[in-house]
Amino acid sequence: MRPAGTAARHHGCSGEPAARQHRSSGDPRAVRQLDGARLSGAGTGGSHDGGSHDGGSHDGGPHDGRAGWHHAGWHDAGGSPAGSQTGPPTQAVPPPSGWRTFTTSDGQLSFDYPSAWTVKDPAGEAPLGGEFVDVVNAAGKQMAGLRTNVVTGAECTQQYPYEVFDSEPMQALTESGAADHNVPRYVFETRGDTTAPEPSPPTLAGYGITMMPEETGPTACPMFHLFLWPPSGALFGQAYDPANNTTPGDPSLPYLAKAKLYAATPEYQDIRKMITSLRPAGR
Repeated sequence: MRPAGTAARHHGCSGEPAARQHRSSGDPRAVRQLDGARLSGAGTGGSHDGGSHDGGSHDGGPHDGRAGWHHAGWHDAGGSPAGSQTGPPTQAVPPPSGWRTFTTSDGQLSFDYPSAWTVKDPAGEAPLGGEFVDVVNAAGKQMAGLRTNVVTGAECTQQYPYEVFDSEPMQALTESGAADHNVPRYVFETRGDTTAPEPSPPTLAGYGITMMPEETGPTACPMFHLFLWPPSGALFGQAYDPANNTTPGDPSLPYLAKAKLYAATPEYQDIRKMITSLRPAGR
């Protein structure tokens, strides 16, 4: 059994975290709010296909080690990981040339990543249980984080202007028996003021996996980059940060304009390829 897990919820994108706790129907035991907690793992991870990976914490930047990034808070929650999974078993596909495959320490999820990047995995030493994996590029800048044992819950109290740069269904992550839920999809999207010079709620851009339906109107609810995964939920992505995500063009451009430029970069395409490769292990 793992230690107690974690739960995530929206901020209202108003700059003030919501006071309410959200509890999933499958795990009603969320008991202690941890908004703003910086959760970083330490230690040395084991090995994975194609080579070893380092464990350790990061430099304390604004997004390092934060689950749910700017749009989610955290709670402790009881519960233990459940083995899964989804669909009929299939033969594992080898990673593309120049890429490696990482499998989480619980043996449940795998993803491919560029061989020049590093997976930082405390291998079961996450302070609140579940998987707590970061992927950094050759320069040591974080590209994405994978978290599991996250209790999902959200409410939409306000809507904002938005733009979707990229979206792709991820059928491999659909839970068995979850026909009443939306298929998880990869998305790179924005919310807020297109003229704002810096990210500040509600102005945010982020990439990750969501279970929310595609937006259709002129405004959208806050970003919710979480998807259902036993025993509760998971996330794989992060907020766009020009300090981490190398972006061409005039550095004085508004924040969301930089995010749009970033969507066309080779670095972003590698991130997209990595996140959309997430799948049940062994597939």
